[in-house]
Amino acid sequence: MLTVVILFLCFAILLYFLLGGADFGAGIIELFTSDRNKNRTRRTSYQAIGPIWEANHMWLIIAVVILFVGFPNIYTQLSISLHIPILIMLMGIIARGTAFSFRNYDAIKGERTQNLYNHIFVYSSFITPLFLGIVAGSAISGQINVQATTFMDAYVYDWFNLFSIAVGLFTVALCGFLAAIYLIGESIAEKDVKRFILKAKVLNILAFVCGGLVFLAAEIENVHLARWIFGNPISLTAVILASISLVLLWITVNKGKRFIARLFAAFQVSMILLSVGYRHYPNFVLIKGGANLSLLTDHATDKTITTLGTALLLGSLLILPSLFYLYYSFKDRNREED
Repeated sequence: MLTVVILFLCFAILLYFLLGGADFGAGIIELFTSDRNKNRTRRTSYQAIGPIWEANHMWLIIAVVILFVGFPNIYTQLSISLHIPILIMLMGIIARGTAFSFRNYDAIKGERTQNLYNHIFVYSSFITPLFLGIVAGSAISGQINVQATTFMDAYVYDWFNLFSIAVGLFTVALCGFLAAIYLIGESIAEKDVKRFILKAKVLNILAFVCGGLVFLAAEIENVHLARWIFGNPISLTAVILASISLVLLWITVNKGKRFIARLFAAFQVSMILLSVGYRHYPNFVLIKGGANLSLLTDHATDKTITTLGTALLLGSLLILPSLFYLYYSFKDRNREED
């Protein structure tokens, strides 16, 4: 049953990045859109995420619950050492969701309040994935110091380092790229399609540059990222497949096959996560000095894991069909309105 729980954890993290990350990316794209095109971008983004944006946070909640119940040592260490970036990330999620709701459903849509909501939405859309990436980078950086005796060593330097920040910037670029690819498929006017294709190309280049910064920062911070990825056949294969899927993605975009392009984008991101995660599995948190917290050893009692795994299996029978129906219903309603 432990394997089932771990698979659900990995599945939840992956889906949150693919779906929630694309939602964040919609705000990132809006942030870097010219004033004359902002309204068109907002309308297209709303058609894409609309009221289903909140459902995507379900995957984050599932991941947190799994860690809290099934892996309390890991949950505790992350919550203590990385509580500052986690708090900022959570505040960003709340601010973004609040602004998104108010700017779309506000009964009195005054210019001043709309501007406030728009600014909160776009900046929190940037800040949230930035700190999500910082948390992820910190977990594998080996900088978490459980023996720290000062505030800075215990709560700041664990995450405020070149590698974690570089991972955060890479996450922002990747979320923006995902959103641009998804929004190509949501666009009706040819002008909007071309605009999102251009943004996808720019964000693709930025993601590549930020990825290079991650490797550079890893060398500076003595994080063995290159060895993890290129010294392991599975991780290396994942990188090769991600590169191939990127080429195929742009071929399908140019041919107008938007749905297939989305699949290639999701596959590429999945391979990127696999290339990094596979090498140091089952270690979930790398501790300064060479220690680590493992999914296979730092878990709850067998009885707790069995109960959690059973709940996840039974819950998925209810949640997954309902979620699929929510997506289908909302997309079908958009088609009728169009």
